[in-house]
Amino acid sequence: MTELGIDVLCCSVGPDLPYLIGYEAMPLERLTMLVVPRDAGAVLVVPRLEAPRVQECPDVFALEPWEETDDPIERVAARVGAAQHVAIGDQTWARFVLALQDAVPKARFSPANDVVGPLRALKDPEEVDRLRRAARAVDEIAVHLRDRPFVGRTEHDVHREIVERLLDAGHERVNFAIVASGPNAASPHHDAGSRVIEVGDVILCDFGGTMEGYCSDITRMYVAGEPTSEIADAYEALAVAQEAAVQAATVGTPCEAVDTVARDVLARAGLAERFVHRTGHGIGMDAHEDPYVVQGNTTPLAVGHAFSVEPGVYVPGRFGLRLEDIVVASSDGPVRLNDAPRDLAAVS
Repeated sequence: MTELGIDVLCCSVGPDLPYLIGYEAMPLERLTMLVVPRDAGAVLVVPRLEAPRVQECPDVFALEPWEETDDPIERVAARVGAAQHVAIGDQTWARFVLALQDAVPKARFSPANDVVGPLRALKDPEEVDRLRRAARAVDEIAVHLRDRPFVGRTEHDVHREIVERLLDAGHERVNFAIVASGPNAASPHHDAGSRVIEVGDVILCDFGGTMEGYCSDITRMYVAGEPTSEIADAYEALAVAQEAAVQAATVGTPCEAVDTVARDVLARAGLAERFVHRTGHGIGMDAHEDPYVVQGNTTPLAVGHAFSVEPGVYVPGRFGLRLEDIVVASSDGPVRLNDAPRDLAAVS
């Protein structure tokens, strides 16, 4: 905060708050805000009815409950005081940001991610262990799906099975469960629907949740029957691109260079125009966070950076392919957290 000239940090809903004090605010119309002045103690302004959920830690922050008839913005503004530069949580509801800006009109606002993002991006060994346990849980699901029937089932039916298995595997919540079959797989974030899976379809399954406060995320491909030569060749190029990008993710390598490695492999296979998104995103307490593996991000990978590597190939109206693992940068080289088989799995 001193380096950035930020006088006070304000964190509401989103992962910054649990990262800093271990408390996750419910997304309510009642404001919860952790106020962290640069030169004073932190205070958690919280609705009184939510206060019992807070595990108090007086050495870290003071607890200030507010009543139903109070104005929480006034409470926060009083704590902000005469601050000239306020860093506000990236996921704070706009209604609260606008009200706070009115209450402290002389202050300049910037994203809290400028302060907390670099801290959260570098995972310590305990955080990596949590990510690894979450990754192992989704690995088991991905392996289990190889022996499950797909043909004749709807995408939503498979989606529901994955959701149930994520919860049974120890996830506190499911963040997403994409099941996209046949032409639907050409939409990277397809919502599972009523389409019935047919023989010859490729099925893209991308799923993850939150376990012990940290996220899982994996994508595996399945094919009902024998793939066409076009699909088999495209998947072979995709697997090579993903492996090359993983191996390129060494400490000191710029994020954009890892993206380039994956993109170049697909370009040599004539698939450059079929890769329509970034190669990866950071992961931790949030499913998508810094660092982003994308062109223009010159941030060098550092020990503790955790991120996905997930190139894709999408042919509109026909099929889509993606392969995703979570990787951690270490002094000994890139470490994959996902170990589920990466082949194009034949299913019935």
